[in-house]
Amino acid sequence: MAYNGFAIDEYLDAEAVTKQLDELIKKPVYTVTSAALKEYEDEYFEKKCKKSKEMISEAKEVIPGGVQHNLAFNYPFPIVITKAEGAKLYDIDGNEYYDLLQAGGPTVLGSNMKEVREPVIELLNTCGPSTGLFHEYEYKLAKKISELVPSVEMFRMLGSGTEACMAAARIARLKTGNKNILKMGGAYHGWSDQLAFGIRIPGTKGLQSRGVPNFVFKHTDEFFPNDLNDLEKKLKRNKVNGGTAAIYIEPVGPESGTRPVSKEFIKGCERLAHKYDALLIFDEVVTGFRLGTSCAQGYFGVDPDLTIFGKAIAGGYPGAGGIGGHKDCMAHLGAGLDASGKKIKKALCGGTLAATPISCVAGYHAICEIERTNACEQAGRMGDRLTKGLQESIKKYNLPFVAFNQGSICHLDNAGTMHFFIDWSKPWTIPDVMKETDVRRKEMEHIGAAYMAEGIITLAGSRLYTSAAYTEEMIDDVIARFDRVFSKCDVLGK
Repeated sequence: MAYNGFAIDEYLDAEAVTKQLDELIKKPVYTVTSAALKEYEDEYFEKKCKKSKEMISEAKEVIPGGVQHNLAFNYPFPIVITKAEGAKLYDIDGNEYYDLLQAGGPTVLGSNMKEVREPVIELLNTCGPSTGLFHEYEYKLAKKISELVPSVEMFRMLGSGTEACMAAARIARLKTGNKNILKMGGAYHGWSDQLAFGIRIPGTKGLQSRGVPNFVFKHTDEFFPNDLNDLEKKLKRNKVNGGTAAIYIEPVGPESGTRPVSKEFIKGCERLAHKYDALLIFDEVVTGFRLGTSCAQGYFGVDPDLTIFGKAIAGGYPGAGGIGGHKDCMAHLGAGLDASGKKIKKALCGGTLAATPISCVAGYHAICEIERTNACEQAGRMGDRLTKGLQESIKKYNLPFVAFNQGSICHLDNAGTMHFFIDWSKPWTIPDVMKETDVRRKEMEHIGAAYMAEGIITLAGSRLYTSAAYTEEMIDDVIARFDRVFSKCDVLGK
């Protein structure tokens, strides 16, 4: 389909991209050469980022690891950002960067846009960030979302996507009377105990969830991405073991489409959820209001029972989380009776600083501005231009890297770290998979540091978000900077 207000002009061929990634992990790791990396470290980070290095060294004394969140790029040390504007970020040393991190995806309009900032300032001058009581923008934001997203008849604001995913599991169990949760292998649905299962790499189960006892996962399992047969096999098994309460999916594939899935798979998940009396839960933390104002579900033509929101829901401000869905499901977040007069069991759900005035004002005005300016489509056009340029540059240097995108969610994979999976029928292979992914993750950090030295901030060196603040000229400059790094890449060890 054409853009038509969405970020996607033509949906990718998931099978073709998967084949490219299959080939990537069969080859030696290609990355920035050790000599080039050393030059970037000496000439850029040591000479031009002195204040960042000094501050991070001091921060490590009072903050574990020196940073407070997972998005900071830590090699050779985190950069201290002091200014964000449009498509650019600026660090404490005065260096300028193109922002392809976009705070992990929420700033679809671009960073610190005045159309959102000014209403927030007005709020701070009158009401303040939080009162603990109802504010008019709680209603305005919920109403706006329900108008734009057909499946969302009711909406509840929370503090994060993690909290929304937790609440969705409780709603699903109360609504269906079933016990089990199925999630797409490799997908990230927050870091709550029961959903921290099979994250990043399909088949890992609880291997990457240190601190969570295995018994917590008694009613959680994963199915392989893009494999409806595997999903139905797990659904059939659960049918005689407590039933399936919910199927969680990221609609473009796990980890924001790092392992892309087909349209047919998404529609198949909807069909199977209905067949086995499970709720279909769309985790649109990244895709919500990024792929379109009706979100990924609008693009795919799917009617999920519940939708998880985050990132864009507060326009880049804190308190970015929420859950929406059909009235008969959302009724479990309130006390009362259903249509037949039967008392509804209320799911445990809290959050003192959920739906603060500041998050609701910011979210409402951000979504209104996204709608008014058709920001999703603009960001998607920039994502297409970036991906095409990266593909041409990769070909020019005969590198095995894989570049693809789902609208403004772009991927540049040099190592295929998250394309591995664990096959538990061959347990002797698990140590090799974990070792291989550790090596490749390190090279993602190295090449990501090279990108940063060229003035590009990415998510882990492999995910790139474009915003409506980008212009074609900016994107072309970004491509030229990536090209300089590609020219310095070779087989690992050279």
